[in-house]
Parts: sequence; C-alpha cells; structure tokens
Amino acid sequence: MKSVVQLACLSVAFAAVINQSPSSADEYLNGIKWEPTPIITVGDNGVPSDAVVLFDGSDLSAWENADNWTVDEGAMVSGKGDARTKESFGDCQLHIEWSAPTPATGSGQGRGNSGIFLMNTYEIQVLDSYENETYFDGQAGAIYKQTPPQVNAMRPPGQWNVYDIIWTAPRFHEDGSLNSPAFITALHNGALILNHFELKGDTPFVRPPKYSQHADRLPIRLQDHGNPVRFRNIWIRETKPAQGEQVREPFLRDDKGEERPIESE
Repeated sequence: MKSVVQLACLSVAFAAVINQSPSSADEYLNGIKWEPTPIITVGDNGVPSDAVVLFDGSDLSAWENADNWTVDEGAMVSGKGDARTKESFGDCQLHIEWSAPTPATGSGQGRGNSGIFLMNTYEIQVLDSYENETYFDGQAGAIYKQTPPQVNAMRPPGQWNVYDIIWTAPRFHEDGSLNSPAFITALHNGALILNHFELKGDTPFVRPPKYSQHADRLPIRLQDHGNPVRFRNIWIRETKPAQGEQVREPFLRDDKGEERPIESE
C-alpha cells in the first residue's frame, strides 16, 4: 500500500501534467504582417464576384476573331478560325463547359475536336473521348502530346462536360531563359485529372515541346478544329498568393504575453 507521502507526490505530478495543456503552451508566431484577405461572394450560379465572365450565353463581345462563331441556345459554337479573349491573363482559375457535337461522327482525333489554350500557347485537349479511342496524350483532358489525364471522365455526346482549371504561368529571366515552368491542376466533371502537372513547354503537333519567352499575360484561345463543339458558362479569375511582409524573425509568446526567440535545434 502506498504511503500518504507517495500519494501526495503522485497528486502533485498529475496536476503538473494537467496544467501542461495546449491552452498554456507557448504560441508560435511567424513574424509576418499579413494584408487583409480579400472578401468575395459566390453567386447561386457558382460564379465568384471577382470573376471575369467571358461568355454568359448572350454574345461574343469578350472575344476577338469570333465573327464565324455563333451563339445558339446559350452556347458559343465553334466556327472557322480560333477565337481569343480580348483580355489577357496569367495565373488564373478558369471554368469552362463544353459539349461534343451530336450525332457523333468520325473517330479518333476527328470526333468533337477542339482545344483550350492557356496563354494562347499551352493546350488542354477538348475531344469527344466517350467510347472513342485515340492516342492517350491526345484525349480529352490531356496536356496535348505531354500527358494523358489521370482518368477519362467523359459524358456522352450532347451532354455538358465541365473543366475547372488552376493555371500557374511560366516565368522567364530577362535574358529569355526559363525561370520556372508552367503548372496546371484540372478537374473534369468534378474528378481530378491533372494534379499540379509541370508542363515541358508548349504543345505542338510537329515537334517536341519547348519554352519560348512570352508576355506575362496572354489571351485564352479556343481552337477551331473543324468540329462544331459548343461552349458555355465561361469565366475566369486571376489568382495570386496571400500577401504579407516578414517584419521580424519567428518567435514564441507565452500566456503572459512575454516573447522569446526560437532557439535553433
């Protein structure tokens, strides 16, 4: 049987453990003075208040070289020649919906073919890949000639497909050499198909990809590939990291407000 003294010592030790709760622990502070986070709203239609609407179903006023494209029942339909946005963009979030022609005709690359070119240069493929075989890095959701999508999430022709794209633009040094490559994350009908994929350069058919210096901001381009692919509900928002300034070295602060530097390991 434990003595009274032993029991008292155990009680003191237990109380000490209880008092070492997170509420009394030192707080880590990173020394960054953050700018206020911008406040936006997202409408019932899913469009954020800071988005630029590129096509709302009514007209093609946000696009150039679209004289031969048409608006039909709230969709912009591919015509002769690629259509480009009048505005230019760099890092962005792009939402775009598209539908392959019906009835489905042709096969492989000849069936419901178009493309979405980020910065007028880097293509994520649009293709009717529903029960339609083609080369893997040329199917819907592929970065053309660089990587297939992780999964084929196609809906049948006539139904609407949704791409949600997060784009990080490449950066170049003043001498034109590459500073950092482009990255893309994309969802197709809500399924992740590209996860922070690092692009090897542009996306041509006739040669390997390569980077060539270009402007920090360039238009979005929709490709005419001879098929009347339909697009709707297109919006884009520029993205940038949270902004802050390192005003002091990281430190710890106790529950009494006393501060101390973080000791190196």
